[in-house]
Amino acid sequence: MAPIPATLPDVSSSSSAAAPALGSDRRLLLVHAHPDDECIATGATMARYVDEGVHVTLVTCTLGEEGEVLLPELAHLASDKDDALGAHRQTELAAAMAELGVTDSRLLGGPGRFRDSGMIGTPPNERPDSFWRTDLLTAATELVPVIREVRPQVVVTYDDFGGYGHPDHIQAHRVTHYAIALAASPTFRPELGAAWTVAKVYWTAFPRSIVVAGIEAMKAQGIDDGFAEMDPDDLPFACDDELVTTAIEAPEHLDRKMAALRAHGTQVTVDGGFFALADNVGAEAFGTEYYRLAAGTPGPVGADGRESDLFAGIVGSDEAGSPG
Repeated sequence: MAPIPATLPDVSSSSSAAAPALGSDRRLLLVHAHPDDECIATGATMARYVDEGVHVTLVTCTLGEEGEVLLPELAHLASDKDDALGAHRQTELAAAMAELGVTDSRLLGGPGRFRDSGMIGTPPNERPDSFWRTDLLTAATELVPVIREVRPQVVVTYDDFGGYGHPDHIQAHRVTHYAIALAASPTFRPELGAAWTVAKVYWTAFPRSIVVAGIEAMKAQGIDDGFAEMDPDDLPFACDDELVTTAIEAPEHLDRKMAALRAHGTQVTVDGGFFALADNVGAEAFGTEYYRLAAGTPGPVGADGRESDLFAGIVGSDEAGSPG
């Protein structure tokens, strides 16, 4: 990876000075694979909880060095050219976090510790420094001290398919779950901090009914290409509605979520394709974010049978999670 300029904002620190977590009664940790993933699936959630006074910590596992560059003027940053995209995406991530109000954003192991793996069957996926090829214990050990320092009651990551099958998303799922288990064990690396047990673990979800409604709305407006022509049953990220346990409504934060997405300019265009759902279904598609409770005790549910708060059923602060 190209050297990271000294002027880049530091979003990788794992020191307690960078994360005043213990000042908040509620603490949320999100683990994502690449810069921009956090906005797509959880941006409104992050903004909402920041505004509620929750300490929100984001851990990003790679710098997304293998991403496709959408801006022609920055095409030279691509991995097959200058291989400087990772450094640039770090600045995009910092700008996105500023939009969401998140002040505790870290890179797993520090900048460039784990490299974007690309897709299965591509040369980047064969690199020994790729996240996908990294020993699971090695990567999880980098996350353990974050968990023990921040002491989150709630952790969010992907399902075991990584949402849509990207190797780094799958690895992020594995690393997160392994790190949670290790962090709870007093006998594992006690020098990394006091053991901590996470109360609830969630996987991001995108209900199939929302995807269907969006595609139907787009077709009703005469849009019949791109995302609109896709079969919802063939979209790997669409989740069966009955698996969704939790809906976080944050329509008042949709503008901030979209602004944060725009900050990832090399990767995201919000004016069409998948993001056209925001125009055709509105807040239900992107201002409400959905989750599956993967571990922990469900909290109270509403008339829709779903939780409306990731911290539902959690009382107090240190009673929620607990020292191991």
